[in-house]
Amino acid sequence: MTSSEAALGGLAGELSDTAPCGYLSTAPDGTIIAVNETFIRMTGYGRDELVGRRSFDQLLTAGGRLYHETHYAPMLAMQGRAREIALELVRRDGSRLSVLVSAELVRGADGAPQVIRAAVFDATERRSYEREIVRERRRAEESEARAHDLVQALQQVLVPPVPPRIAGLDVAGVYRPARHGEEVGGDFYDVFQTGPDRWVLAIGDVCGKGVQAAIVTALLRYSIRAAAMAESGLGSALTQVNQTLLDAGTDRSSTVAAVELVRTDRGWRATICCAGHPLPLLVRRGEPAEQVGAPGTLLGILPRPAFQEVPVDLCPGDRLVLYTDGVIEGRRGAELYDLDRLRQGAQQGGPDAAALAGRLVDDAVAFQGGTTRDDIAVVVVRACELDG
Repeated sequence: MTSSEAALGGLAGELSDTAPCGYLSTAPDGTIIAVNETFIRMTGYGRDELVGRRSFDQLLTAGGRLYHETHYAPMLAMQGRAREIALELVRRDGSRLSVLVSAELVRGADGAPQVIRAAVFDATERRSYEREIVRERRRAEESEARAHDLVQALQQVLVPPVPPRIAGLDVAGVYRPARHGEEVGGDFYDVFQTGPDRWVLAIGDVCGKGVQAAIVTALLRYSIRAAAMAESGLGSALTQVNQTLLDAGTDRSSTVAAVELVRTDRGWRATICCAGHPLPLLVRRGEPAEQVGAPGTLLGILPRPAFQEVPVDLCPGDRLVLYTDGVIEGRRGAELYDLDRLRQGAQQGGPDAAALAGRLVDDAVAFQGGTTRDDIAVVVVRACELDG
């Protein structure tokens, strides 16, 4: 051997001993036959306590020894290698060290096993990181469960389950949250009485989703109730609601369609006032469905909004269909559900308000393949005889 070869050999030995991972060689039966200095520091044993005195599996925890016997050793025997096996070494002082082990089985020319060479990496920080990931995942799952419960509670608060019974009116509403209902949206509707034979119906859509949108939705709904009781006319009421949203400092706009229903000698007078919301459909017997009302300013944007009140007389059998944009803007690929499709569905409905509202929502959902991208709300009002 030349002096250069000897020097290179010495350098290789030095690098092996000072490597950032432990090296060890074992006989096929697991008896340790060589270790480097890093492995000695990792375990706390002396070289003479390891080489020829212990097998690799004796340095493992009870669970590790079982895994060694059932997985690690058979893997080496069958595949000739094992990669990044997570184990725990038991140090000389009894403490434990999380490690990752990669090993290869070296065979002789006759195919018989000769030696197992293994690299052992300190995985303390990695295992801590993995445990933190598990903890974070568990916290996220718990948070998601709480959020789901909150969504359910908010939706129950924001959307009345059953509209009130009103003599001379058949009223029904259906709400379908986006996707699978995992996130609360901004769609809502409400029906409430403001005086003898006087009712207000409101439907709206707050921009965005999530808890913040739900908070604004709740504020909007109850502001509409309060303003409708205090103000004379829907235009004045929506102006007051607009100011309430501006004073709240929210950055979320909202659309609303409000209808005041007042009993008359011939049936009902419906006064429609819209704030940036899709105009309601009026369906009369034997006539095509048509939009009624006039566009108005979005709520929560301008300090001086403009609204227009449009009166419509409802005779027995006439229907008003109110809806959110999740219906007409539903997509199937590049195709929109659109207003014409909603008109056709509204004209084909029977006299029952609940059946018509349910069928319109079901049709809009089916058009999108059963899963909607946006919330959907539909409210149907049908004028009927006093004893109807």
